[in-house]
Amino acid sequence: MRVLKETLKYPSPQSPPSPSQVTTSSSRTDTVNGSHEFKISGYTLSKGIGIGKYIASDTFVVGGHLWAIYFYPDGKSAEDNSTYVSLFIALASEGTDVRALFELSLLDQSGKARHKVHSHFGRALESGPYTLKYRGSMGYKRFLKRTALETSDYLKDDCLLVQCTVGVVKSQTEGPKIYSISPPPSDIGQHFGQLLESAEGTDINLEVDGENFPAHKLVLAARSPVFRAQLYGPMRDHDTRWIKVEEIEAPVFKALLHFIYWDALPDMQELAGLSSKWASALMAQHLLAAADRYGLERLRSLCEAKLCEDVAINTVATTLALAEQHHCLQLKSVCLKFVALPENLKAVMQTDGFEYLKESCPSVITELLQCIARISEHSVVSSGYGSEAALDGGDVIGRRVKARVY
Repeated sequence: MRVLKETLKYPSPQSPPSPSQVTTSSSRTDTVNGSHEFKISGYTLSKGIGIGKYIASDTFVVGGHLWAIYFYPDGKSAEDNSTYVSLFIALASEGTDVRALFELSLLDQSGKARHKVHSHFGRALESGPYTLKYRGSMGYKRFLKRTALETSDYLKDDCLLVQCTVGVVKSQTEGPKIYSISPPPSDIGQHFGQLLESAEGTDINLEVDGENFPAHKLVLAARSPVFRAQLYGPMRDHDTRWIKVEEIEAPVFKALLHFIYWDALPDMQELAGLSSKWASALMAQHLLAAADRYGLERLRSLCEAKLCEDVAINTVATTLALAEQHHCLQLKSVCLKFVALPENLKAVMQTDGFEYLKESCPSVITELLQCIARISEHSVVSSGYGSEAALDGGDVIGRRVKARVY
């Protein structure tokens, strides 16, 4: 009998592997930086407020978080016996812990740019950036000796300038892009705007204060829930080819139509027929009320933002009344803070708008008084609270930080 042996062949170790797809991604960690300048007037009067008590800046936003600068005229630590001034940066917003770098500077006001700087930017950190919790702070108990400060160019006309830069640490992971397409910006507003200007295909006339405005019912209904109900709802008008609009001025309604078609604010001064900020603010006030009436939330927000930018002595009282009547909380807050400032209060109270505010919104006067009290208290002193990292020549974990003078 003959036995046949079959030899099995295995691939040799030197055989190349079968092709496979390799994907890649990358992670980048960087800082989102922002700066705030804090002017401290009346330094001499702030001395003697007490060790551990500070003067706080207004809050500012960096990296999506609120921050504030704390200046301690008598120092933060009792053991230093008011020998040093202290300077800290505090996390003022709630939420998750925040990793950040910071730089605190006392600005030279002589023009020589020899600023007193404590910085964590541009140097190696053994343990990485600092982690702060809500109301946590980091800074320097011994930022500068008071005797040195009071004979330096950092103090001018009894005023100090403090600058703080915060770098919030952010990480982002990205994969490869296999295309490079840049779509042009949307031009649908331009197309609808041209439709309004040409009056082509209009099927409704709106009479406002004796002036006619041709428009398209479908466009009005698509943009405004009020027009939708008026034109197509169960309680719609009998004749929807012509509607008389009451309690609104023609220039304001023209601006409203401009937004409905163009999705953008018109030139306020051109519509008002005057080239002043006062006229622009007055038009924005009327347009905000019209936006609220017709349920145009985006227009309402745009007008609110514009009025926040254009707050002025002669219009702030009527703007504040408008904000109260139409529940514009951010605009109301901006107006209250503006009126409550000592340099603005007397002038605002002498305007006709303030008399209107007292008559139409008496409850706002109570809120204004509370705001004045808070500003007065805040500008003088508040007691420190929360966790902090005290850096008296060293940082939170004992690493030495040498002050730089530029």
